[in-house]
Amino acid sequence: MSCAESCTGGMIGAAVTDIPGASRVFLGSAVTYSNEAKMGLLGVSEDSLKAFGAVSDRVASEMARGAVEAFGSDVSVAVTGIAGPGGATDTKPVGLVYIAVADGPRTIVTRNVFKGDRAQIRGQTMSEACRLLTDLLRGIL
Repeated sequence: MSCAESCTGGMIGAAVTDIPGASRVFLGSAVTYSNEAKMGLLGVSEDSLKAFGAVSDRVASEMARGAVEAFGSDVSVAVTGIAGPGGATDTKPVGLVYIAVADGPRTIVTRNVFKGDRAQIRGQTMSEACRLLTDLLRGIL
C-alpha cells in the first residue's frame, strides 16, 4: 500500500508505520502539500488543478492513482483538503476534505466536511482515510 497526503502532512503514513509489521505491506507516502509536488511526484494534471482546484474529487482521484503508479503498490489512499483556519472559499469551507482510495482499475472518492479546529480536522481526515482503505481491502467498497 501507499499514501498521497496533502492536508494531513504525513499523519496517515505515521499511523500505518505505528503498526508493528507495517514494513511487510507499506511502500511509502508522498506528502504533496504544493501543487508542484502533486504534479511532479504524483502526476496530477495541471489542467485538473486549474479547472477544479487542489481540493477536489478530481485531484484526490489523480493523487490516489499517482501513488499506485509512483510506488508500484496494489492500493493507495490520498487526501486533499482545507484544514484551516484559513483557505476557505464560499464553495470550499474549512473542513472540506476529499479522500480517495485506489486499487488499480478502481478509484473511489468521498467528499467530507469535518468540524473542529485544524488538529481535529486533520485527525478526522486520517481516521476516515484509514477506514476507507480498510473497507477497500476487506472488499466492502
